[in-house]
Formats: sequence, structure tokens, C-alpha cells
Amino acid sequence: MERDPLYYPYPSRRKVVFGNDGIVCTSQPLAAQGGLGILKKGGNAIDASVAIAACLTVVEPTSCGIGGDAFALFWKDGKLHGLNSSGPSPSALSMDALEGYDEMPSYGWPSVTVPGVPMCWTSLVEKHGELSLSEVLKPAVEYAEKGFPISPTVGESWKRAFHSYKKLDGAEFKHWFDTFAPDGKPPGIGKIWASPDHAATLRSIGDSNAESFYSGELAEKIDDFSREYGGYLRLEDLESFQPEWVDPIEVEYRGYDVWELPPNGQGLVASIALKILDGMELGDTVHRYHKQIEAVKLAFEVGKRHITDPKFMDIEHDELLADHRISSMRDRINDGANEICLKNDIGGTVYLAAADKDGNMVSYIQSNYMGFGSGLVVPGTRIALQNRGKSFSLNRSHANYLEPGKRPYHTIIPGFITKGGSPIGPFGVMGGHMQPQGHVQVISNLLDYDLNPQASLDAPRWRWEEGKKVFVEPDVPKHIVLSLKRKGHDIRYTTSSSIFGRGQIILKEGDTYQAGTEPRADGQVAVY
Repeated sequence: MERDPLYYPYPSRRKVVFGNDGIVCTSQPLAAQGGLGILKKGGNAIDASVAIAACLTVVEPTSCGIGGDAFALFWKDGKLHGLNSSGPSPSALSMDALEGYDEMPSYGWPSVTVPGVPMCWTSLVEKHGELSLSEVLKPAVEYAEKGFPISPTVGESWKRAFHSYKKLDGAEFKHWFDTFAPDGKPPGIGKIWASPDHAATLRSIGDSNAESFYSGELAEKIDDFSREYGGYLRLEDLESFQPEWVDPIEVEYRGYDVWELPPNGQGLVASIALKILDGMELGDTVHRYHKQIEAVKLAFEVGKRHITDPKFMDIEHDELLADHRISSMRDRINDGANEICLKNDIGGTVYLAAADKDGNMVSYIQSNYMGFGSGLVVPGTRIALQNRGKSFSLNRSHANYLEPGKRPYHTIIPGFITKGGSPIGPFGVMGGHMQPQGHVQVISNLLDYDLNPQASLDAPRWRWEEGKKVFVEPDVPKHIVLSLKRKGHDIRYTTSSSIFGRGQIILKEGDTYQAGTEPRADGQVAVY
């Protein structure tokens, strides 16, 4: 008998999961199990998060890869730490090199920025882990070498990506098909997939603490590939890359502190929206939706104007969170929908959370951006290069315009909650420009309505797209939709759950952790 792995005719709800010695959650069960195994071997939550992240490059390549970027917030030694491991544009790439383009292309060499993922892994493990990087990467190496069955959400995304990449024209893209569709088609759901080249690359990164990726054999292969096809990325760009340890930014919401990373990430958008809403009573469900949507729109208006590499920003992020600015934005929220002339893109990302018996907790996110990224795969390595440069503007008057060695506006953002100087836990929702919107919604579910982590993720979501257009899930009641329409919102139902992001949450209460995982994905909480 053939049973459709994407057909679910009955409503289903997962239960919140409890644990005390170790707990991890992410969007793919095999990756969660890989992280749990590292905890059982004596690794801490930092080790486990890197293990999961590496596994996800294997088992969920539709949303992340070795050639992408990563960010982390984590609680350790009584303090919240932040790491920005996003790469800049190559030194050879400038506005002049793209003369004739009206906007940054989505695919190909102009969209490629320096990958930050391998350096993120080694920085976290070397500075804050308990195990070696080679040990931490073993679960991912094993999945890549021995193979694994493709999970439903991953299989469906792989199929969509295949049809998108088929439209790309150029010899440089053939390596994507050689790597991810060697039989002339994407692997089906439930089919066993193995990638020996990926295993070899992960082993090389682990054994060298990522040195091979940034100055050794892998770096040379990246440089050779770029030169062969007229790319801009060079060995010197890889050699000069270093991640940045940063101070997280915080806003108070309902007596809790909600933390995001500072720019070049868009966590500031979530911070602005939450600060606007903290000064308002949300009211009934209709008014809650309305006020949250309006706060998010106004926050994006600010964020899309100013967020870029902080070395190039025209205003400090603290100033954008100043009380007088927030109050002015709050005053713009009335009983009608504002017209904000922005359009948001859809991204592809993985988010994970991990916690251990010693109270260490991690909020981690990584991405190649639009699914598999640029469409460029370094031959013989299985390294899919990201297309994060797509986020740059080609308008010289814009803060985020393209310059050599500059980091672009970045969509991926991890989140963390504390109260009174004590950790409550990590949270996150992936999905391009859905991410700040998802943060606002799950934080409200947790802190306004006291929902548990799983219920907070189960709740139906909305996504502001552009202007007054807002997509909502089918579970949003019709009477709410009609009321929002009367306020001027252009509300549209959609059955495409992928546009609403995928989240994970871990909360700490006393000596116990509780966690929820995304029902819109293949997610799993793994615990012992």
C-alpha cells in the first residue's frame, strides 16, 4: 500500500515535553537525535547545538548548508553571550562590478558572500564546549556517509527547489544537479540519501577546526571554482574572515527581558515591535491581531531603512529603540490598517534550541538563505554556497547598499528570554522576514496568554507580506478575518504552512525544562 506522507486529514496537537538532564529541539528528528547523543557523551548544550547544526546541513540541506551563515545566543556561566558569524561580500564585488543590474540577483556569483557556518562551529566549541569539534561532528559525518531516509517536509522542499533551479542558465549550476539530483530528479520522501563528499568535508572541518575551510584544501577548492566561472569570492576573503562576539540587545516585555542580536541581523525589528506593544493593552483577539500586525509593519519600516553591517549604519541601534521614537510609532497605531510600502521575501533556514543539566542553554540559527542558496556547489565537496548577498541594495543612497567587505541586512535571528537576571530559555522562528513576526507572536503567546511552549507554537499564525496584505492560516476563525478586513487589512487565507516559519522553544522552571517543537515541520524534541 502507498500512504501519502503529506496527507493528514485530522487535527493533531503535540504535548509539551519535559526533561532535566538534557533537552534539544529542532526541525528534523535525526538531527535532534544527533544532538542528544552528544549530550549523553558528556558534551554540553553548546556542543549539542553544533552537532545538531552540522546534522541539519546533511538531513535538511533544503534550508541550510556548510556554505551559509549562523548566529547564536547562549546562556553560560551566568551570562548571555552573542555570536554573529555572518560573512561579508567579497572584496572584488562592488556596485561597479554589477553595472547594468537593477537589483541584486537571487542566484549565481553576485549573490555569494563569505560563509560563516564552519567558523561559528569551531568558535563555539573551542571557547565554550566540552568536546573536540571532530567528536561533535561525528553524528553528521555518519548520516552523510551511511545515508538516511528523507523526511516529509524536507522531501517536499527539495522537490520545489529542483523545479526552481531547473530554470537557472549557466554551466556553473550543473554541480548543483550533480550533487542534489544525480539521477535527474530530487530524492523522494522516505528514500535513502547519502553524500560521501559531504562526509569528507565535515571530517576535514572537524579535524582542522575549520582551518581547511578558510585557508586550506577546501578554501583552495572554493577559490578555484570561483575563478573558473568568473566569481568574486577569493581565498583572501576566506582567510580574513572572523566571527564577531557581540553584546545582545534587550527590551522589556510584560516584565520579562527579551533578547535579540544587534544588526546586521533583523532582530532589531522584533525588538522595536515588542517595545511598541509593551506600552499597549492588546484587548480581544481581533485587536491583538490588529495591533501586532501594525507594530510589525512599523518596525519593518525602520529596520529596512537602517539595518545593515553596523560599521556602515547611519544611526546606532540603541537610538532606534529610544523611548521617544517608540512612542511616536505607537501613536501611529489607530483603528485602521497603515499602508507600509515594503515587500518581504521568503527565506529558508533552520533553528534549534538546546539545554543541559548544568543550566547551559543555546538559541542557534543557520541558513543558506533561499533554500539551497546561490545554486552554486563547489565540485567534490558538497558545499552549497549561500546567496545572502541578495539582501544588498543597489541604491547608493540606501544604508544597505553593496560595498566590498560589507555584511548585508540579515534575516536569521535567534531569541532568548530572561527575567530578573535569570535565564528563562531560548526561542526562535525561522523563515526569512517571517522571523520577527514569528518572534512577536510566540512571545505574546508565552507572556500575554501563559501558553506552554508547544501551544505557543501550535497557535495559528499570520504573516504581513506587503502594503496591507496579510496571510493567515486556515485555523484563524472567519469572524476574526472579517473584523480585520473592516479595519482595512487585506487578509488572505493560505494553506501553504511553509510561509509561516518553523519554531522551537525551551523554557526552564526550577530544575526542569519544558520544550515545544514546530508542528508545521518534521520537528522533534529529544530528551533524557
